[in-house]
Amino acid sequence: MNFTKLQGAGNDFILVEADKNQYNWSKLATAMCHRHFGIGADGLLLMSSDKNGLRMRMFNPDGSEAEACGNGLRCLVKYLLVKGIVDSQAAEISLVTKTGIRKARLHSRDNIQTGMGEPKFGAEEIPLALETKAKPILDYLLTIDDRKLALSFVSMGNPHAVFFEKEPIADFPLSQLGPKVEKHQIFPDRTNFEVARVISSKQIEARVWERGVGETLACGSGACAIAIIAKLHDYTDNKVDVILPGGTLNVEWDGSGEVFLRGPAGIVFSGEWPDENIATD
Repeated sequence: MNFTKLQGAGNDFILVEADKNQYNWSKLATAMCHRHFGIGADGLLLMSSDKNGLRMRMFNPDGSEAEACGNGLRCLVKYLLVKGIVDSQAAEISLVTKTGIRKARLHSRDNIQTGMGEPKFGAEEIPLALETKAKPILDYLLTIDDRKLALSFVSMGNPHAVFFEKEPIADFPLSQLGPKVEKHQIFPDRTNFEVARVISSKQIEARVWERGVGETLACGSGACAIAIIAKLHDYTDNKVDVILPGGTLNVEWDGSGEVFLRGPAGIVFSGEWPDENIATD
């Protein structure tokens, strides 16, 4: 099975054209994404096409399917351009995802902006096991290992819990607290967890614990969640750079409507996955 490895700000993916293949993608994602026994990646991207157009699915290394993936979306667009599947002169490129149609615009061949849809703030929409009609839910206190975290919640098609830290975030114990926040009982579908610090009205530094993955060098939907919550707190302007360990992503949101994500995307290498390692059931 042919594959291509791509990355967006260090958030890396294995892409497979899945039109003619019917495999157990969940098991394949676990095998292929393993850093030592597989190719190594933060997720397995599947590209296919049907009567509705080009379609994207994404599976996490733990085998779960993600609802949204901003960096994966931009990487797929990069692949489509390099392979000549879409016209590089097109004003927009549309892709069907699990959460609806997403559109991409080209700022350059290596810098791609994608529409990420509108954020959702209700407890049932995120979802949260909380009985509240508040929208948005900001600075909800959650105690993990005797540490109080003021979490703010948003769905970008997938759930996010954002915590703003006043101190530099390099020493934040994300590997310790991340899995406990992800699997906390108030998140029935688990959650992505972001820790961020506002540098200025135009810059935020951040780290992300991705649901089903662990800490990643970048996260597109996570960057969007951070920018949205920062805007709601009046910390930042409509456009903000989210500085992640793998690179910088630009998020644009004016407080209503769709969120736009922009950043780099590139191909790393291509190869073949052995037939004997393909899970069929």
